[in-house]
Amino acid sequence: MLELQDLCKKYGRHTVLDNMNLHIEKGQLFGLVGPNGAGKTTLIKIIAGLLELDYGSVLVDGKQTSTKERRSHTKIGYMPDYFGVYQNLKVYEYMDFYTQMYGYKGKEAKNKVEENLELVNLLSRKDEYVDDLSRGIKQRLCLARCLLSEPELLLLDEPTSGLDPRGRNDIRNILNILQGKGMTIIISSHILQDLSQMCSHIGIVDNGKMVTQGPVEDILQMEEQSKPLRIRFTEVNSSLLKYLGSHVLISNLTIDGTQTTMRFEGDSMEEAKLLTTLIQNGARICYFAREEGNLEKLFLRITKGE
Repeated sequence: MLELQDLCKKYGRHTVLDNMNLHIEKGQLFGLVGPNGAGKTTLIKIIAGLLELDYGSVLVDGKQTSTKERRSHTKIGYMPDYFGVYQNLKVYEYMDFYTQMYGYKGKEAKNKVEENLELVNLLSRKDEYVDDLSRGIKQRLCLARCLLSEPELLLLDEPTSGLDPRGRNDIRNILNILQGKGMTIIISSHILQDLSQMCSHIGIVDNGKMVTQGPVEDILQMEEQSKPLRIRFTEVNSSLLKYLGSHVLISNLTIDGTQTTMRFEGDSMEEAKLLTTLIQNGARICYFAREEGNLEKLFLRITKGE
């Protein structure tokens, strides 16, 4: 659905995007994470056609596009982290205004407004003034507006920023529904727990570069395999220590009473094989596990935060 090739953007001497490459298939819910100033918002605005790129190309649905084409592309929807609105508009009037801008008239326009308000659970609040809404409800309203053009690619810049847990949960549920309908979604966020729970794929941006990208499960598994393996025995003897110390996949072995900690270079299959071998040789084990992979810790490590 989206492919970026060697994307570059500079402001004076400062490089914001440095040969950025990205490939997103149709139907993916892609999480874009990175520290402040990493280039996430710039990247999203370039994809939306709101900023000119200095070098590179953007392909949407397999076709190379110009900035002007993306700005008016009906397949692309863009939701900023904060949106403005004309004063003294009610929720229904706000939606009706944009519905008519997209060319809907009469009963078709009415149905379109109600359909999208129903999707974000705001139909019952259609007569309330937008200015009186909480930030979380405004975010849901803005999302409903973005969906009026029936985009195939939805760009969301920090949609859960400043929301309480209930507001974030509402947005997460709506995005899961949209993904279930086949929509491709790119979401940038600093709330890494939300991204790990709802995204199918993630990309980590640092200093204008895409440091890593891929399925959430694969990236978290990579993180888990870098974690120490901890085993607690009921007792430790010399033959057991000799076996662990000579194992080709084990290094940095430390012993504290009946607990051992080690760097284990194998995958989950190798872990299972090690556990089986230990038990078959008479070892009594009451704990065998790695520290669980965590997107936040991975983010800190990759972006040199630790």
